[in-house]
Amino acid sequence: MCGICGIAARAGAPPDRAAVETMSATLVHRGPDSTGLTIDGPVALAARRLAIIDLEHGDQPVYSEDRRICVVQNGEIYNHQELHRELQARGHRFASRGDTEVLAHLYEQEGEEFLARLRGMFAIALWDSGERQLLLARDPFGIKPLYYSAEPERLAFASELKALVALPGFSREVDPHALESFLTFNSVPAPMTIFAAARKLPAGHLLRWRPGQEPVVARWARPAPRRASALRREPARGLAAELRERLRDSVRAHLVSDVPVGVLLSGGIDSSMLAALAASESRQRISTFSIGFRERSFNELDLAGLVARRYGTDHHELVVSPNGAELIAEIAACFDEPFADSSSLPTYLVSRLAASHVKVAISGEGGDELFGGYETYLADLIAQRTGPAARALRPLVERLPSSDAKASFDYKAKRFVRAAHLPALERHHGFKEIFAADVRAELLAAAKGQDGAHDVFDPVDLLRARYAETEGADELARLQDVDVGVYLVDDLLVKTDRMSMAHSLEVRVPFLDHEVADFAHGLATRHKVRGWQKKWLLRRAVAPLVPRDVYRAKKRGFSIPAAAWLRGELVPFAREVLSPERVRREGYFDPAVVGRVLEAHVSGREDLSRQLWGLLSFSLWLGGLSGARPAGAPAAGTVR
Repeated sequence: MCGICGIAARAGAPPDRAAVETMSATLVHRGPDSTGLTIDGPVALAARRLAIIDLEHGDQPVYSEDRRICVVQNGEIYNHQELHRELQARGHRFASRGDTEVLAHLYEQEGEEFLARLRGMFAIALWDSGERQLLLARDPFGIKPLYYSAEPERLAFASELKALVALPGFSREVDPHALESFLTFNSVPAPMTIFAAARKLPAGHLLRWRPGQEPVVARWARPAPRRASALRREPARGLAAELRERLRDSVRAHLVSDVPVGVLLSGGIDSSMLAALAASESRQRISTFSIGFRERSFNELDLAGLVARRYGTDHHELVVSPNGAELIAEIAACFDEPFADSSSLPTYLVSRLAASHVKVAISGEGGDELFGGYETYLADLIAQRTGPAARALRPLVERLPSSDAKASFDYKAKRFVRAAHLPALERHHGFKEIFAADVRAELLAAAKGQDGAHDVFDPVDLLRARYAETEGADELARLQDVDVGVYLVDDLLVKTDRMSMAHSLEVRVPFLDHEVADFAHGLATRHKVRGWQKKWLLRRAVAPLVPRDVYRAKKRGFSIPAAAWLRGELVPFAREVLSPERVRREGYFDPAVVGRVLEAHVSGREDLSRQLWGLLSFSLWLGGLSGARPAGAPAAGTVR
């Protein structure tokens, strides 16, 4: 695991070494164990290393034998030993046992097709000095991040946006489309970043650059659900056994490490299954890490403890009563752009706990999206039959009082009746939407006044484009695929990466192994959601491995009591951060609309905690970044 960065000087002159060193310094938390930098002609590559495999000889950058190929990598290649043996048999000579050196030799052997041979999570930068080509590539599910900025004089890239922001002359003008997308999703989806001058390399994509040419971005991998006619039809018992063994094989691969590996154990089905398999497959006693809150509905320590005791793990747990205001500000600084998934707070805390004992941990991201774990999937299937009738209930449901409980009945009922009558994709989005289009328009009126009318932009078009790619698959599978391509990659995996790397902890995600995902993509809807039960087949696969109370438990989710906090202890903080004076000075949102959202939540009329968390996160991010400004605003109008 590492942080990588680099510059390709487009004018042909050598890159600015000092600029690359500055970029690398911003990534020290991603790799505190060693640093490396090389300049070859117009390209500079740098890496900060968190030593996990081949502790003595695995520093980066690495080279092919003739030094024609130079590589830096953020991630882990779980089949690197197998590839090492194969390449060695073909005559390649290695200087290390590390997985990054395998990339140089494999590219030398197979060219760009080498990416399809990799089992792992990765963001790769490879300079082929013979062909004069720089190649950037990201793994199929986007587990590891990669940002880039293409300017007239340079192409720069990095594992985190902060490294690009540190470059001299980087423009901090906010992209209005990214801002509206943030208000829609509570995160900024690829390929956008909050800055117009920088982009995210999308999951499963590569970027090619040659001196004197414009960079070209292309998709190289696209995991997708099968067409309805090609789904698995075997009996459920056999499918459950196969799933269990595929996950066992994935966990075994994800345990490859020269340092101890732990498990982030929330107590839910996904992490409990991974903990059970890791404990069975590891030669060492596995460490597990859990946190909980005083509020009972947000606490799964009891279930996590059952799994830990069954497998005799070295279990560490912590009940937290965090200083919410302090942590929100601390966490906002880790993301480099607005990010408002409140579950980042428990992820940050459990990562801090784990990092005090291990350098690597396994986590359950991807299980819900692949195997049907969200309430929205159940709502999607119900709405197919009851959508028009549900619309008639809206006046009654809208009068239900708001509750502070997690995923309360009133919250889910209101979401359902507002969207159930819409077409499938719009309905699915409506169940989760943060700010609706009309409210976004009101909020952004202040910023849009800076430079006149903006072009028409609908963030939901990003979802529609993804949805259109899977025509012919089961309806639910198409909606799951939208979540995999947007929510998982641009929210959950961003959260996991930043919160863990803030503590120099590598987190691995076995559910996103290609063998597991390919199996999930072949399942029919009845194997994912059946009746009122979600993750139907996964529950049967996990049943022999964990206590009955765990695999039969209702999904609680890894979240915090945000609604209660924003009606209680965090109210003074929220009023300060979202005061009319501050919002007006920032120049992005209409203060009256912000105030209306705040008061509607605090009064208990409606649960608007996700909207408030987003507004707070944006303001805190903005306050920590000197020089950000609305599109069209003069550079002198620095916002603080």
